[in-house]
Amino acid sequence: MAALLPAEWIKNWEKGGKNEFVQLCRALSENKNHDVGFRDIQQALYELAYHVVRGNLKHDQASNVLGDVIEFREDMPSILADVFCILDIETSCLEEKNKRDHFTQLVLACLYLVSDTVLKERLDPETLESLGLIKQSQQFNQKSVKIKTKLFYKQQKFNLLREENEGYAKLIAELGQDLSGNITSDLILENIKSLIGCFNLDPNRVLDIILEVYECRPEYDDFFVPLIESYMYMCEPQTLCHILGFKFKFYQDPSGETPSSLYRVAAVLLQHNLIDLEDLYVHLLPGDNAIIEEHKREIVEAKQIVRKLTMVVLSSEKTEEKEKEKEKEEEKTEKPPDNQKLGLLEALLKIGDWHHAQSIMDQMPPFYSTSHKPIAIALCQLVHVTIEPLYRRVGVPKGAKGSPVSSLPNKRAPKQAESFEELRKEVFNMLCYLGPHLSHDPILFAKVVRLGKAFMKEAGTVKKFVSDRVVKFQSDGSKQEDKEKMETLFSCLLSITDQVLLPSLSLMDCNACMSEELWGMFKTFPYQYRYRLYGQWKNETYNSHPLLVKVKAQTIDRAKYIMKRLTKENVKPSGRQIGKLSHSNPTILFDYILSQIQKYDNLITPVVDSLKYLTSLNYDVLAYCIIEALANPEKERMKHDDTTISSWLQSLASFCGAIFRKYPIELAGLLQYVANQLKAGKSFDLLILKEVVQKMAGIEITEEMTMEQLEAMTGGEQLKAEGGYFGQIRNTKKSSQRLKDALLDHDLALPLCLLMAQQRNGVVFQEGGEKHLKLVGKLYDQCHDTLVQFGGFLASNLSTEDYIKRVPSIDVLCNEFHTPHDAAFFLSRPMYAHHISSKYDELKKAEKGNKQQHKVHKYITSCELVMAPVHEAVISLHLPKVWDDISPQFYATFWSLTMYDLAVPHSSYDREVNKLKVQMKAIDDNQEMPPNKKKKEKERCTALQDKLLEEEKKQLEHVQRVLQRLKLEKDNWLLAKSTKNETITKFLQLCIFPRCIFSAIDAVYCAHFVELVHQQKTPNFSTLLCYDRVFSDIIYTVASCTENEASRYGRFLCCMLETVTRWHSDRVIYEKECGNYPGFLTILRATGFDGGNKADQLDYENFRHVVHKWHYKLTKASVHCLETGEYTHIRNILIVLTKILPWYPKVLNLGQALERRVHKICQEEKEKRPDLYALAMGYSGQLKSRKPFMIPENEFHHKDPPARNAVPATVQNGPGGAGMPTSLAINTVRLEEGTTEETADKLKEKSQGVVKVINKTVNATPKVTTSNGNSASNSKIIKEKDDKEKSGKEKDKEKKDKTPAATPEMKALGKDGKDKPKEERANKDEKAREIKEKTPKSDKEKEKVKKEEKASKEEKSKMVVTIIESKSTAEKEREKEPSRERDLAKEMKSKENAKGGEKVPVAGSLKSPVPRSETSESEREQKRRKVDTHSSPSHSSTVKDNLNELKDSSAKHYINHTTPTLSKSKEREVEKKDLDKSRERSREREKKDEKDRKDRKRDHSNSDREVPQDSTKRRKEENGTTGSSKHSKSESPSDSPRLNEKEKEKNKSKSSGKDKGDSIKAEKMEKSSSGSKKESRHDKEKTEKKEKRDSTGGKEEKKHHKSSDKHR
Repeated sequence: MAALLPAEWIKNWEKGGKNEFVQLCRALSENKNHDVGFRDIQQALYELAYHVVRGNLKHDQASNVLGDVIEFREDMPSILADVFCILDIETSCLEEKNKRDHFTQLVLACLYLVSDTVLKERLDPETLESLGLIKQSQQFNQKSVKIKTKLFYKQQKFNLLREENEGYAKLIAELGQDLSGNITSDLILENIKSLIGCFNLDPNRVLDIILEVYECRPEYDDFFVPLIESYMYMCEPQTLCHILGFKFKFYQDPSGETPSSLYRVAAVLLQHNLIDLEDLYVHLLPGDNAIIEEHKREIVEAKQIVRKLTMVVLSSEKTEEKEKEKEKEEEKTEKPPDNQKLGLLEALLKIGDWHHAQSIMDQMPPFYSTSHKPIAIALCQLVHVTIEPLYRRVGVPKGAKGSPVSSLPNKRAPKQAESFEELRKEVFNMLCYLGPHLSHDPILFAKVVRLGKAFMKEAGTVKKFVSDRVVKFQSDGSKQEDKEKMETLFSCLLSITDQVLLPSLSLMDCNACMSEELWGMFKTFPYQYRYRLYGQWKNETYNSHPLLVKVKAQTIDRAKYIMKRLTKENVKPSGRQIGKLSHSNPTILFDYILSQIQKYDNLITPVVDSLKYLTSLNYDVLAYCIIEALANPEKERMKHDDTTISSWLQSLASFCGAIFRKYPIELAGLLQYVANQLKAGKSFDLLILKEVVQKMAGIEITEEMTMEQLEAMTGGEQLKAEGGYFGQIRNTKKSSQRLKDALLDHDLALPLCLLMAQQRNGVVFQEGGEKHLKLVGKLYDQCHDTLVQFGGFLASNLSTEDYIKRVPSIDVLCNEFHTPHDAAFFLSRPMYAHHISSKYDELKKAEKGNKQQHKVHKYITSCELVMAPVHEAVISLHLPKVWDDISPQFYATFWSLTMYDLAVPHSSYDREVNKLKVQMKAIDDNQEMPPNKKKKEKERCTALQDKLLEEEKKQLEHVQRVLQRLKLEKDNWLLAKSTKNETITKFLQLCIFPRCIFSAIDAVYCAHFVELVHQQKTPNFSTLLCYDRVFSDIIYTVASCTENEASRYGRFLCCMLETVTRWHSDRVIYEKECGNYPGFLTILRATGFDGGNKADQLDYENFRHVVHKWHYKLTKASVHCLETGEYTHIRNILIVLTKILPWYPKVLNLGQALERRVHKICQEEKEKRPDLYALAMGYSGQLKSRKPFMIPENEFHHKDPPARNAVPATVQNGPGGAGMPTSLAINTVRLEEGTTEETADKLKEKSQGVVKVINKTVNATPKVTTSNGNSASNSKIIKEKDDKEKSGKEKDKEKKDKTPAATPEMKALGKDGKDKPKEERANKDEKAREIKEKTPKSDKEKEKVKKEEKASKEEKSKMVVTIIESKSTAEKEREKEPSRERDLAKEMKSKENAKGGEKVPVAGSLKSPVPRSETSESEREQKRRKVDTHSSPSHSSTVKDNLNELKDSSAKHYINHTTPTLSKSKEREVEKKDLDKSRERSREREKKDEKDRKDRKRDHSNSDREVPQDSTKRRKEENGTTGSSKHSKSESPSDSPRLNEKEKEKNKSKSSGKDKGDSIKAEKMEKSSSGSKKESRHDKEKTEKKEKRDSTGGKEEKKHHKSSDKHR
């Protein structure tokens, strides 16, 4: 440390050193930093004195300067004494005596500055003696020892010496007197002081006695507290705390029990801050560490109890041990050790000292203190007091008085809450410390809940924004601050609910009232908040506290006990037990119950019935638990085989439906869950929605509906309810209303529909990737069925306004929401019906005309008003080309009508009415029924009956109006700007196929609609073509269906077959319903031509042939599907076959063929695929039962035996008639082919817009065309077109009205290479057709003859090239076939190889191995054989949907189209040569045909009439008899031996378009029987025939080509 006193100052002391020193001391004493100044002054004085001791400065100089300095500070003398003390010690140790002398002199000189008492304190006795301050040092020492002993070590025996007991007696009397008068604490204090003085009382004892008296007189707080406070001014502050601590210590013996009065006194003193909590806390036992240890031990014990409860107990001994342990535990809990900290805490709470109580609680583990009942109750009481004013204001229910709670007497207690904001400050905090132990005070629980309810009400409108899960409160004119306060309060309320209310409910002993009270508050929360609270309660709360851990285990234990014993018989008692258990711990109970339901689905019914004793809160919790179970991420939604939905999910869904229907549970959460799953692209959970809608609304979607039920479903709502569903759906009014409200309140109705509609394709394209095909089909069906069911629910339950407000227009649905068209119309359909009916009602009210005509007119007007915008809207749904064939009006009409609009199910109405009559009779006959009940039941039945009859009448009027409307509309329906065939294609593709697989009723509707369009005599609609396309090749359609779609498709075919069978069954019906209808025209003419020619209609017998062909086609397709081995093909065809069983198979041989194939499936699939085996066995059994109703083929359609005469006899039943539809079909095929380029383009566009694979079936022919579009033939077609245009457009104009009818015969001839010279036949046929179709105007005849001559020339010229071209093209076509049609090629091989009789139904008869040597037979013989070919069903099978034939025909067309490539010069030469011949022939032919026509007209009405040979031939040729024979080889599944002969003939006259597979197989067969020579001969014959036929075909084709252009 640097010296403060420099040596220069000492040397020049008198000059300036003294002054410097004084200034230094002044400066130091003025230093603001007290400590630093003090030390520096000490140092300065010490250095000065030290210079004196060393002799550098004289003692008088020093004493003078010290005299000046001493005034600077008050404590300067003391500092100086300290310096002397240090120097005294230092100098006494030194040997130099002079220094000691200097020191003594200095002290003597300064005696006037420092008092001698201070010096006596600080200096040694020896020094004091030398200074003369004391006489003898030794004596001084002895005296000081004696004083110290007396002061510190001698006991003062007050009682024995000076204290007098009388003083204490007087003190007690003073304190115990009546304090009610004017006695104040000050007065008593003076008396106490006097007593202490007079009787020498010990003040500490006096204080102790004051406390004792206070303990005994706790009511006098106002007196004792000020007294003690005043008394404490005379004592040391710690005294009171020590005395209290000493008192507490006295009771700390193991057996001691601290009196509550002492706790109270301590609490009051703490509250008045007379002692500090920290000071007193250390005196209390047990220590904090011990408390923490105890808490941990409790948790461990709770867990052990849980473990023991969940253990499987094997023997009775273990249970006994368990009981003993329980008893021990109970004993432990009965005698808790005395815990002084908790006692003090309780006292603090009782007097309302929340501040100190809180700090004690904070020192302990959470909820440790409140787990002691007295403390919990004390805290509850404090809360009661605090919330009293607010509760009185807002919480007391109307009409309830309630017992008011008086406030605490002391003013330091927490302030009572007047508003919710004040509630938050203190009360919520108190409740958080209470936690689950609020259960000790149910009344307070109820009060808190009611306050919560009142707050939610006061908070105003609770607007919930589900998207961000924020609850926003708004009050009128509220500022932002208020809103924030409300939100804060709401979050506090939620916290209290989570941490206090729900855990407390768990600890309450089955208090149903509390549960209901809590629900009163909960129902004001949005379900998102409720579910979150339940989630916390279930998954977290129970682990937070040892008591709750125990409760959880006990609940599960009890739940197991109940569930083990639950059966249908004891539902009521078990239900009561479940209810009792659920009031307190619903989450745990339901979690266990649901886990059991997922394992055992037979528990569902008893559990649902047993849950009737639940509270509203419990039902809500149940809904949450169900959703949580459904969303369980650990559970697999598929079974291990990956083909079916897991049984746990199915059980839960079924339980959902039952529980939500039976009890009033909120549905919003569940519906939102399903919507969220759909948004995420998961469709498994649709099962839940399906079940819920089915059970709650009574709308079930099942494929197992009987036809009676389906029929009932086409009636009104009442009929549907009575006869349409399996279950009774009388009691669904309330539940369906709840479902509707939930959907509308949460805006889920439309989103769910749209999500389902989109998800249908999502199932296939997004979900379907790795999944098994069977499962994808199931999910698709489930999605679709749920959509249909849900849409049906909305349509029947939503009001018109609600529905229209929610469902957007059709174009928005399809284009913006990407809803598939079928689903979009399904959703919009009820809207149109609502719209039309409301408009109709308006118009009726406007004008009161009662005439039926007026009504119909109004109805039609309202339809136009409503549907006009729809017609506009649908145009955007498809490409513009679509609307060339069908009008938007037709499209919209088809999609907007239902079965309800088309027909009245009279039989269903009658059936239900009769049922009711029977019921009424039974009620009358019932003797046991009480009369009043009888009356009620009869009234119910009568009312129902009246309703049904009224409904029937109403529907009848409606149907009549609709039919009137359709009659007016029908002329604008089908535009047929391209071809009728194309129109049918569009109709099937865009209307029939998508809708017939939409629902069972839609399937029936489609069939009815087709019939209706036919009955309305709709222009441009070919009924024959439509039916033909539907029946001809169902393979693709069947293969592309899901299981339920197959069932619906089967229903559709069944209804179509029903109609056909009805027409087939009776000539009268046929003549009446089809005879002269435009749908049964077999020759398609240019529009505007008179179509009333009877000869163009298909007659009855030929129709029967056609029906047989259709049956045959169905058999062929069925056998194909059954043989593929593909799961989907086999399953679907079996489903379809089961559905069409009433009408197919009717023909015995077809039935036998099917039966063999199905039998084989049964054998093959028994072990491999049991579901297919079951289906096949089911069908097989039903098929056998139908066998007696099957008829031989010749009864089904007329079959002639081979004629022995040269001229065939009855043509009516002959092949000429039989082939008619064929010519019609061929004709349309050709019409299409004529416009190949257009068709190809159209197809491409169409194929893009196709929704389903159905197209494959619908559009078979055009497809082939497209596939060949790149081949050489395409260019030839174009050339051909150019040539035509060059050759003159005038001809086209002339021909437009006259020639189109010539085309079918040309085609027939092209196929029919017959015995006559080809050219001659062709020309004769043309002429004949011309004559037949000439218009009455004779002036056009000449022109016609000229034109015909030119045409014939052209044809001849083309003949030569055709022969060469046809060979090469035919070969090419054959090569292409396999790649185009892999499936079918395989199938044909398997079917047509004659390996085994049973493998294919056609085996025995199809390919007779007879050598072809008979080709040289006479022409007449050939003709005769040919006539007989109708006995094979194949004669009419040329209709284009059969794909093999398609290929062939398309090949032919292309061959034919090559002709125009010939050079013009060659054409002219050939034309000149043949011109003359052709003229002669045509004249002869004209004469003959004129004659024929007359005969035919004469004999038309006679069914057994005979027709001359020529006309027979012509008819045959028109209808393509021979063309039909080309398939006989591969198609006849009959086994009649007679066919063998015919087969030989047919094989000879086989047409060129035979597919490759067939020809190869034919050759193989021949090889096996008759060696190579015959084979080569056969080949030659074949090629010769081909050449001839192709040449004729080529000529005909060109002419046809032109005519079809004109036709278009």
